[in-house]
Amino acid sequence: MNSKALYAVIDLKSFYASCECADRHLDIFTTPLVVCDPERGPSTIVMSATPYLKKNYGVPNVCRRRDLPSVPGMILAQPRMAYYVEMASRVVSIFLDAVDEADLHVYSIDESFLNIGPYLKLAHATPEQFVAKIQQRIHDELGLIATAGIAPNMFLAKVCLDNEGKKRPPYIAHWSMADVPTKLWSITPITEIWGISDGLERRLRLLGIRSLSELAHARKEDLEKSFGIMGDQLHDLANGIDRTDIREKYIPKETHLSIGQQLIRDYSLQEAKLILREMCDDLCLRLRFSGQKSGEVSLFVAYSAQAGGGFAHQMSLTKPSDDNATLYDDILEIFNRYSEPKPVRDLSIGFGKLASYDYEQLDIFETSEQSLKRKQLNQAIDKIQLAYGRNACLRLSSLTPASTIHERHQQIGGHKA
Repeated sequence: MNSKALYAVIDLKSFYASCECADRHLDIFTTPLVVCDPERGPSTIVMSATPYLKKNYGVPNVCRRRDLPSVPGMILAQPRMAYYVEMASRVVSIFLDAVDEADLHVYSIDESFLNIGPYLKLAHATPEQFVAKIQQRIHDELGLIATAGIAPNMFLAKVCLDNEGKKRPPYIAHWSMADVPTKLWSITPITEIWGISDGLERRLRLLGIRSLSELAHARKEDLEKSFGIMGDQLHDLANGIDRTDIREKYIPKETHLSIGQQLIRDYSLQEAKLILREMCDDLCLRLRFSGQKSGEVSLFVAYSAQAGGGFAHQMSLTKPSDDNATLYDDILEIFNRYSEPKPVRDLSIGFGKLASYDYEQLDIFETSEQSLKRKQLNQAIDKIQLAYGRNACLRLSSLTPASTIHERHQQIGGHKA
């Protein structure tokens, strides 16, 4: 690990709600605003709420619209994902003015890790001054509030942010290894620690470990016996040790593409097949755009709340493919095999075992000419959609009442762009 490394994790407070307040020139600490589609029903998700609502009315980070308290003058802001993505990209631009791309890891749309250590001497600044300058730029140029945690490693910086940096102005906290016994070990419950789930907490309790201090002082041998290599990692984290180097970028051995949607009403099995075909067409475009083929398909189906249940299955393919019809037939095979006569409300498909194949496997049921024509047709449609928009060339079934493809192509992340 870089000996000069010093990490800051910077989080944008109530990001979506703050973007809406910034656009309206409103103060997030005095404004009752939630980001929630007012055109949808009471079960629609509240994506973000201002600190004012969280502090004074106990509104959680994510809830349903029906769970919101009655607050005078509450603003229901229509989600605008393209606007949020633009704001996030402008924040990243500010980060890149401060550090090199190799020292930046964008963790999510509203949270990033920065290795600020190598830049402090050049900036003639303390860690707090360096980060405060970034916070000030974000506020002055975008109207957003940024919170920060600073520490010798990424794990400790994240815990510092969550447990101190976010709490109060000036929204900067700095922990050193000397703070581990007094600050890290005092955090309760243990599930408040980034990366420790309820299930992991229950397994630790079986070993008699109920606090971070007990975890830090546990015998590594006992932890490794119960958790394998993760036991060694847990022991390190409890002692504030994280050997992750931000400059060592992780490249997954196997990638996966997926797409899904929650339907706004109950769909019959026949209607669900139309949605699956539309999602397969969209995912195949992404697959070909990446220059890869899929060796595995997966399908998730959830029925309506009244009917209950659902299923998730995957299937390896006899030959890798990027062809719409071939991959849809495989998805349909899973659907027909496992579906029950119940109304459908949630669908997701995925392509796995992705790779760039230098060969074309022949099929005895299809001539090379037929295969070439299908490939050329798919490529022609891809070019039209990329040049003129995703709705420029669609199947005729997109005009039927059950189709959702026109609306989905105008969304980002399931919300209006």
